[in-house]
Amino acid sequence: MEITLMQGIGLAIMAIIVGVDFWLEGLFIFRPIIVSTLTGLILGDVQLGLLTGGITELAFAGLTPAGGTQPPNPVLAGVMSTVIAYTTKTEASGAMALALPFSFLMQYIILFCYSTFSFFMKGADKAAEEADTAKIVKINMTCTAIIALLYGLVVFLCAYVAQDAMKTFVEILPAWLTHGFEVAGGILPAVGFAMLLKVMLKGEFVPYLLIGFVIACFLDFSNLLPIAVVGVALALFVYNIEKSTKANASVQNTVEEGEEDGI
Repeated sequence: MEITLMQGIGLAIMAIIVGVDFWLEGLFIFRPIIVSTLTGLILGDVQLGLLTGGITELAFAGLTPAGGTQPPNPVLAGVMSTVIAYTTKTEASGAMALALPFSFLMQYIILFCYSTFSFFMKGADKAAEEADTAKIVKINMTCTAIIALLYGLVVFLCAYVAQDAMKTFVEILPAWLTHGFEVAGGILPAVGFAMLLKVMLKGEFVPYLLIGFVIACFLDFSNLLPIAVVGVALALFVYNIEKSTKANASVQNTVEEGEEDGI
């Protein structure tokens, strides 16, 4: 399958929007599950976008910016995993592994922007001293516009301009190497989920992990929707317990204060 010019432009516009969201970390539509689904929608294969997005999201589950650090770029990973699977008919897990170099490329571009934008800081400091809010807004808008254009340009070049070269490269890969990418792509989601658990897994969450493990492994479901519904039910259960506990604590504090006033 080939990507048309209009589809390439559509992918570039989508990359600009989600790239700015990643830059600002506003709505979190930059996550691979969203980006891949939107990519599949633009390419006319939403099912493929959901499949590649789910695998890529698991691999990137534990990767998030912290301070000045910049993880492998989830936007390019989401776009290119779907694009590679669409144009080369590669399995979703293999396409995700093949998309990682594009993710690393955008990671280095963003890091370069971090370093370059430091030259704007002197002007921003001066504007802050003079309470010149208009200049501060202008600096922020300029930096954001540069990032947006870079996302659009990189995605357009990688997805549309380089699609023939990318297809040729995948076709000349030996079968054992292609299979290796598929195996690596199957392992990466487990690694990403393990990284997420390393941060989130606490003693009080272990019962829910065990419940989810039993449901996922020992009950035969044709899709994951029932598991998601059970997860929502457990989340509401915990929320209601915490809400009730806080309400009881508030009433107890009120009673104690009333007794002290009476004394």
